[in-house]
Amino acid sequence: MSTTNTMKAMSTKQHTVVESPYGPLTLVATGGVLSGLYMTGQRHRPAEESFGERVAATEEPFPEVARQLTAYFAGELTEFDVPVRLEGTAFQRSVWDQLVRIPYGETWSYGELAARLGKPNASRAVGLANGKNPVSIIVPCHRVIGASGSMTGYGGGVERKVQLLAFEAGATTL
Repeated sequence: MSTTNTMKAMSTKQHTVVESPYGPLTLVATGGVLSGLYMTGQRHRPAEESFGERVAATEEPFPEVARQLTAYFAGELTEFDVPVRLEGTAFQRSVWDQLVRIPYGETWSYGELAARLGKPNASRAVGLANGKNPVSIIVPCHRVIGASGSMTGYGGGVERKVQLLAFEAGATTL
C-alpha cells in the first residue's frame, strides 16, 4: 500500500447506529478507531454527512464498542477498554484525558478538574472542552458537575446526565 493510500485509510470515516436505553447512538470510526459516539439531539453533534459511509454494526471496530456499551448499560462494565481517537485542541485533549480518570459512580466538579490540570482558574474552559467531548459515555463527561453539585451542562442533555449518574450510583437501572 502506498503512503497516500495508507494515509487515506487512516483518515477514512465510517459510522453505524446501535440502540441503547437512551435511544440510538451513532458510533463513528476514523481509520478503524472509534472517534465519535453521539446521542440523538446531542449538542455539538457534527452533521451526519461528516460521519462518512454508514456501515453495518459488524464492521470493525463497532462490534467490540457495541458489546462494551451493552455490558455498561446492563451494569456489568464500569470501565471501557476500547481504543479511541480524540481530535481536538491540546487543551481539549488534556481535559478528555482527565475524564477517563474519574471513577465509575463518582463525580468531579469543573473546578476540581481544572485544578487537576494545573489550571485552577480554568473551570469555564474545562466546561467548554467537556461539552465538546466527541466520545460521550466512553469518555465520561457526564461525571463532571457544578461546584455546588448542580447538574450543569451536558451535550446529551441534563436529563440524560442525571439518569447516567443515578444509574452509575446504583440508584436506577436502565
